[in-house]
Amino acid sequence: MNAITQPIHFAHHSNNFKRLRGRLEQQVGRAIGDFNMIEEGDTIMVCMSGGKDSYTLLEILRTLQTRAPIDFRLIAMNLDQKQPGFPEHILPDYFKSIGVEYHIEAQDTYSIVKEKIPEGKTTCSLCSRLRRGIIYRVAGELGANKVALGHHRDDMIETLFLNIFFGGKLKAMPPKLITDKGDHVVIRPLAYCAEKDIASFARASKFPIIPCNLCGAQENLQRQNIKDMLASWELQYPGRSQSIFTAMQNVKSSHLMDSSLFDFKNINLGDVVDEGDVVFDE
Repeated sequence: MNAITQPIHFAHHSNNFKRLRGRLEQQVGRAIGDFNMIEEGDTIMVCMSGGKDSYTLLEILRTLQTRAPIDFRLIAMNLDQKQPGFPEHILPDYFKSIGVEYHIEAQDTYSIVKEKIPEGKTTCSLCSRLRRGIIYRVAGELGANKVALGHHRDDMIETLFLNIFFGGKLKAMPPKLITDKGDHVVIRPLAYCAEKDIASFARASKFPIIPCNLCGAQENLQRQNIKDMLASWELQYPGRSQSIFTAMQNVKSSHLMDSSLFDFKNINLGDVVDEGDVVFDE
């Protein structure tokens, strides 16, 4: 693991764990409030992959559900894509043990991807599109008006740089969006949470983690390069990741170059446009 994702080791009932849990609950609660993610009467389908992020998401949402001044319903959903070696019993057993409503959707997208993608080529793009379509369909069948995903702060920062470096776009992951068909709202309640905190929480909670490499695909190399770059920066300049994340919430369209966001052509003398402060290198 890199410096950003390296979890801290401590016991489940230690004071450190309680502080960590409290911090995650506070961050999720703030994200929900800032972006109005959850409202009275919502049915939220929580997408569960069996990884640290989705386990943490479900656990924190269940806790906040007991304290919230509004009523909302949670349904845990796992898409079993029939990857060889996938332990089908782990998630149902876990859901039963904590008493959460759940649904397992079995769809053999693994075979479809292997058939369509030549050997040696990355399967992630097609797999993701197939998975997304199934998730939205199942949400409709379950009566869920919202879909909760486990993306966190570091995922959002990495996506920003991936789009800058490889897509030519100043774009990241939104904390909340409407699906293309307008049927569902997708929310990311972990938006303010750091990956290292989630990793520490998951380890101390002893969640039954399912490996993410069962399909045989390697992690997206470009994303891994971005992750390594950010980890290096964080070691050299602690707090830089949070600074980048803060910048994503403090956008000055008049100081970029997108004419669809700011009318540069029709600026006139007398119009007040803040020149802004120039931050020089150290």
